[in-house]
Amino acid sequence: MSVKRIAVLTSGGDAPGMNAAIRAVARAATAREWEVFGVRNGYAGLLADAMDPLAARDVGGIIQRGGTVLGSARSPEFRERAARDRVRAQLAARGVEALVVIGGNGSQSGSAALAKEGFAVVGVASTIDNDLHGTDVSIGADTAINVTLEAIDRLRTTASSHRRVFILETMGRDCGYIALMSGIGGGAEVIAIPESEVPPAEVAARLRAAHERGKTHAMVVVAEGAKQGVHAMVEYFEGRQQETGFGLRITRLGHVVRGGVPSSADRVLASRLGAAAVACLEDGVSGVLVGEVRGAIVRTPLAEIAGRTRPADTALIELARVLAT
Repeated sequence: MSVKRIAVLTSGGDAPGMNAAIRAVARAATAREWEVFGVRNGYAGLLADAMDPLAARDVGGIIQRGGTVLGSARSPEFRERAARDRVRAQLAARGVEALVVIGGNGSQSGSAALAKEGFAVVGVASTIDNDLHGTDVSIGADTAINVTLEAIDRLRTTASSHRRVFILETMGRDCGYIALMSGIGGGAEVIAIPESEVPPAEVAARLRAAHERGKTHAMVVVAEGAKQGVHAMVEYFEGRQQETGFGLRITRLGHVVRGGVPSSADRVLASRLGAAAVACLEDGVSGVLVGEVRGAIVRTPLAEIAGRTRPADTALIELARVLAT
């Protein structure tokens, strides 16, 4: 494949490090004397033919910024074949020969559809949930864990001062990776995630046992997607707080988890993956996701990625439980 003009977009939920990936794509392509277009607002912008030239200087000063300078938006319309046909015609009219898509599961399902229909696409693994196949870690996950961990550390300070339990809800609708990793890093007494539910009665029992062992405070970290999550715990503990031996407080982090300044790990990963996406196209390879496995950059067919999610490693739950004793 002899490529001279490409486009790059960010799609789905924003993730810290996306801007570093955009920068890497733009500069790696420019170094090969290719033209680059930045698509505004994800697949919605692709459908609207909303894109602008993206030169090396246009991406200066963005590596340290969270979110995405290109913007992101959901686009249910893109699931329709007619919409994708229109996109391919628009790209052809602009002379754009290939597309780099920075995003998570839903975004890469869109990439896979375009690739199946014959357009050159390379995906870049980017989601704070870290639930994509084809990579050990995705852009944004490290920062999201660190933001949650900082909240745990701060809450533990006040929890120890007032002999309280804090129940902290963090992001993770379908995958509990952020809650699991930050919970282990923060020494949580209980971690509840979609892959490993903990009934409220068991939460109470564990907290009571912690109190009887002499602990003066405790942390419960919950992924927002856990069915036995914060709502269930609030209902259970109403009028039963004394069962645990502690006072009880609830904190929900919400979208603050997405908004951190990208960590050094995310900036480096994003830079490597963005440049690797351009290298794929130079090698005539498309229809793949670039990710990192055991420290090496790998290319996995998008057809193997689309529609699949990778659950958090529940073996680590037992580690967390042992360490909390």
